[in-house]
Amino acid sequence: MPPDGGPVLKDAFAFARGFVTEKGFSDEIEWQDSVSLECLAENIFLQEYAWVVLASGMREAVVRRKFHLIAQCFYCWDSAERISRHAESCVGAALQVFHHEGKMRAIAFTAGSIAVRGFTGFRSDLNSQPLETLRTLPYIGPVTQYHLAKNIGLNVAKPDRHLSRISNLFGFPTAESFCRNVAADTGAKISVVDLVFWRFATLQRNYLEILGQFV
Repeated sequence: MPPDGGPVLKDAFAFARGFVTEKGFSDEIEWQDSVSLECLAENIFLQEYAWVVLASGMREAVVRRKFHLIAQCFYCWDSAERISRHAESCVGAALQVFHHEGKMRAIAFTAGSIAVRGFTGFRSDLNSQPLETLRTLPYIGPVTQYHLAKNIGLNVAKPDRHLSRISNLFGFPTAESFCRNVAADTGAKISVVDLVFWRFATLQRNYLEILGQFV
């Protein structure tokens, strides 16, 4: 199918969204639809940064099971300055829960950087150069920059393996172009389109076969 959108994309999105909602993930969709960079607070950024770093290369379900315990080790992301002052104890406690020292030190390092700069200044950089600013952080690379950007309110899609496969299935070269076309046809945000298809893929092992019925 040529990438020209239309009813095919609308139907595929409606089907995936209905399935994801039926499986109990409507709150996740509503959260993605409501998150906004303009309303981003320090604790939310630290939480989302930590989530993306921990989830990189890991199954989402594994991180989800342990994330609340890790959050407690970092004062529930309450303050970059507080985390920075007690960085060693935070990292030590977190390593008892999740054995990846590099990622734990990355979380502490980023909290320290924000504490020194001040979150107002950091958010100013995000507003002017969002992806460039995110890429300066440890463990944030070409793919994870989009994951974090989406989670803090930017209207983008992340080119992970699931979205890339689905995009190619529908004849689009990138996840961004696929999600942008679905968004244009449905009125949903690009980031919401990303979330719906990604979550559908995590719930259905044969997601390409199922979605292939719409091609």
